[in-house]
Amino acid sequence: MLKSVDNPLLENRWNVEAASGMSESELLLYRSNILGSDKRVTNYGGGNTSAKVMETDPLTGQEVEVLWVKGSGGDIGSIRMDGFATLYMDKLNSLRSLYRGVEHEDEMVGYLPHCTFKLNPRAASIDTPLHAYVPRKHVDHVHADAIIAIAASKNSKDLTREIFGARIGWLPWKRPGYELGLWLEKFCLENPDADGVVLESHGLFTWADTAKDCYDTTIDVINRATEWLHERTSGIPAFGGAKHASLDDAARGDVAARLMPAIRGFVSGNQHMVGHFNDSPAVLEFVNSQNMEELAALGTSCPDHFLRTKIRPLVVDFDPAKGDLDEVLAGLAAQIDAYREDYKAYYERCKHSDSPALRDPNAVVYLVPGVGMITFAKDKATARISGEFYVNAINVMRGASAVSEYQGLPEQEAFDIEYWLLEEAKLQRMPKPKSLAGRVALVTGGAGGIGVATAQRYLSEGACVVLADINAENLNVAQDALTQAYGGDVVRSVMMDVTNEDAVATAFAEAAVEFGGIDILVSNAGIASSAPVEQTTLALWNKNMEILSTGYFLVSREAFKLMRVQDMGGSIVFVASKNGLAASPNASAYCTAKASEIHLARCLALEGAEAGIRVNVVNPDAVLRGSKIWEGEWLDQRASTYGTDKEGLEEMYRNRSMLKRSVLPEDVAEACYFFAAETSSKSTGNILNVDAGNVQSFTR
Repeated sequence: MLKSVDNPLLENRWNVEAASGMSESELLLYRSNILGSDKRVTNYGGGNTSAKVMETDPLTGQEVEVLWVKGSGGDIGSIRMDGFATLYMDKLNSLRSLYRGVEHEDEMVGYLPHCTFKLNPRAASIDTPLHAYVPRKHVDHVHADAIIAIAASKNSKDLTREIFGARIGWLPWKRPGYELGLWLEKFCLENPDADGVVLESHGLFTWADTAKDCYDTTIDVINRATEWLHERTSGIPAFGGAKHASLDDAARGDVAARLMPAIRGFVSGNQHMVGHFNDSPAVLEFVNSQNMEELAALGTSCPDHFLRTKIRPLVVDFDPAKGDLDEVLAGLAAQIDAYREDYKAYYERCKHSDSPALRDPNAVVYLVPGVGMITFAKDKATARISGEFYVNAINVMRGASAVSEYQGLPEQEAFDIEYWLLEEAKLQRMPKPKSLAGRVALVTGGAGGIGVATAQRYLSEGACVVLADINAENLNVAQDALTQAYGGDVVRSVMMDVTNEDAVATAFAEAAVEFGGIDILVSNAGIASSAPVEQTTLALWNKNMEILSTGYFLVSREAFKLMRVQDMGGSIVFVASKNGLAASPNASAYCTAKASEIHLARCLALEGAEAGIRVNVVNPDAVLRGSKIWEGEWLDQRASTYGTDKEGLEEMYRNRSMLKRSVLPEDVAEACYFFAAETSSKSTGNILNVDAGNVQSFTR
């Protein structure tokens, strides 16, 4: 079947009341956003929209026609007004006299900035001529799954004619650029009654003279293709029927949790990569099918799919019926190496004298029968979006292979897009990665003041963070706040009792499935108690030891296991305490447990060095603000010990310090960042005091 939903048709989301009173440019924005809100219309960043709008020229005061078109690298679903490039139509038309033919079409991109209206800084995309030269006011270009299923079929021209008649035309494959813009213009002039055109192996162009008519046409054309496919594929087993059966939910997660860190270690040679796991019904139907390997080898068709997912995926040699995961893991290096060699051979076959250098030869997409799809990229959003693009490709292959024969892009055409000099120039303009880009951190005690501050510091430097805590309410509050600030892709949370061996193992497995592995562990789970030794019960003593010593051991042990599988090194940071070095009255259980943490860190630094796993300690003191351990009895007990009240305790601690300064969660977070970053890459077994100065805690 085409879709695994009861109604595969798109909803027309145009709201006449909402659109009332909008200007032409505002209507373009509205149309773009509602088109991009459904991934069946177009994938993230894919496609573009435009409108030709009459504007007042700031130089002459005259009314001129201006092309508003999605700027380079934008996404129509989330675009705002500043995401559109604006160009004088008369200047775009004058470019015709400069065009020297298809061999030189790339140079036309360099002329686009000279056509800019009102000094708009938004760069125009390579698709600008495709919109400019269609002689209609409004143009949509989308990559709908149902349309590309037709466009990627071997007899796509005949199918297009059968489905749409003369309403929608067809053009053969042509790489986006100036020449294709002229092709579209020619088609429109020769077919004035047509509402659009299907581009072979690419997508759909539609047009109209009003924004609403253009939107209605786009939705109607996609729905017509969807209906046609649905009628002809209903009841037909997709991809030749099932070859494998899916493992159950828990088993799929278990396999992914073991596979992903291993793959991550192999593919992170040039930069740390982040993973994403997808076991949706559409993915499972494909990876379990008879024809999966044959179809996967053909690659994707639409250029937007291809740029995100590479020439083809890697099919992991796993048989879910046998459960031969240990065998697969043992052979994974050979499989990945074979993919790299195949990719290098593809590069050598297709390269030109001026082609950019070979890029990362590792696969982006990994298909695992019975389990799902794993994608790896430089950050979580890109890994997720790459997976979404391959789901689009799966939907395309489902439709095309059911009604015809699916065909991917010819290898040379695929290479010429992947290693296009214009695409390379875009990559070179990308900003330098942040210091923790591609890193994944797990922070225990993640819902407390120090935990949240540390997560914020890591997130600000490009890391992904898993918050682990035993308090569900505080954990939800912390995750919501960080998600609001940094986005949903990079923050996860997991309930974890650091004293529970199974809970710790489960938390690390969940982190592996969410992000592919772990690079940084901040062991920060805390408890505090205060009592004279004769009033210290065995239960109180054991509770301190369980959380502050045993708990730190358990999370470190699990981190070591994961980091060794990845073989990428790593950083473990213990948030201990000044009290681990400096004795304190009425806190023997707490001080002893903290001293245990510090010595454990030293031992682990010795064990981890040969694997590049660094272990260091941050020793805070008197971090009252935002700290959960300073709530309730501990605050009362310490105030009583020092003969002051709650309000006077922070002042007492500040005056006690050598520097006479309060220590804040952000100060501790900065120390945790130092030990996670490359700036401390030659430091292990160290202790960094963040206590505003206390002679008793000097380490020398």
